[in-house]
Amino acid sequence: MAQSRSVFFTAPGRVELREQLLPAPGADQVMVETVVSAISCGTEMLVYRGQFPRELTDEHDALSSGLHYPLPYGYACIGRVKSIGRSVNRDWEGRLVFAFQPHSSHFISAPEALIPIPASLSAEAAAFLPGMETAVNLVQDAAPILGERALVLGQGIIGLLTAALLHEFPLECLVTADRFSNRRAAALEAGASAALDPASPDFRAAALRHAHATGYDLTLEVSGSPAALDDAIALTAFSGRIVIGSWYGEKQAPVDLGGKFHRSRIRLVSSQVSTIAPELAGRWDKPRRFAVAWEALRRVRPEKWITHRFPVERAKEAYELLDKSPGQSIQVMMTYET
Repeated sequence: MAQSRSVFFTAPGRVELREQLLPAPGADQVMVETVVSAISCGTEMLVYRGQFPRELTDEHDALSSGLHYPLPYGYACIGRVKSIGRSVNRDWEGRLVFAFQPHSSHFISAPEALIPIPASLSAEAAAFLPGMETAVNLVQDAAPILGERALVLGQGIIGLLTAALLHEFPLECLVTADRFSNRRAAALEAGASAALDPASPDFRAAALRHAHATGYDLTLEVSGSPAALDDAIALTAFSGRIVIGSWYGEKQAPVDLGGKFHRSRIRLVSSQVSTIAPELAGRWDKPRRFAVAWEALRRVRPEKWITHRFPVERAKEAYELLDKSPGQSIQVMMTYET
């Protein structure tokens, strides 16, 4: 038996900590004691603000199906297996694992739902696994070509991880954009050749100067703002492609599909990590992509982007920071005392 503390979203702008007594794991289950969990400042803030579709049903994404208050949410828990059922291999006991699990101090799981963490990575680094898998998926969908000019709109964690992976390609240029100065600085450290402010009056002109005035071959939109699609269309070259990785929830904005877009032959590509692109599915599966993501985490070491750590008892403060002062943070972690 263990006393579990879980974060619940109870209404727009409201979170609370709820406690429950967990039973001992069943014969084919394990109990995990959480060490750290990462807050997604994109998806989770849609839930916090009440900007998510209530009746979204997607057979490929159980976390996003039928969301209603009150609900626990989150998908990046790192913990240690504390007890196992009688039918579970004893090798699981004491193992550090990753789980797509809402923020909870303890939880019961089937072993097959857990991912063992490589010994070369810390718990905090491993908490970036969902973000890195998303970045890998984005880059695979983008399929960068030698010498291309690439633009990444949005430098939250997904944007930073994506920029770090794109930096490994022999691109002609890699330009990023974000309205917060700390994220622009992080983008330059991640390898961007330029980091621009999309709120600047001359943003588009400045961005085009880096692309020799012809526009970008590849643009990735991961800002979380549907209004950024107008910038993406304006800055992408003839026959270029725009990969849209943001989930906008219920946020909407008018998009200018007149003028340049009608004749541009620009491709708009929807990219979401819960599935493998059909053209890759014959050779790629989730375990292979996770293996690539683990290796990328070793190279990038994204734990350097953790700006805040909050004990789970202070979850309310963590979400208020992200909601009211988003420019002060990059990655926020929840910690759990044993």
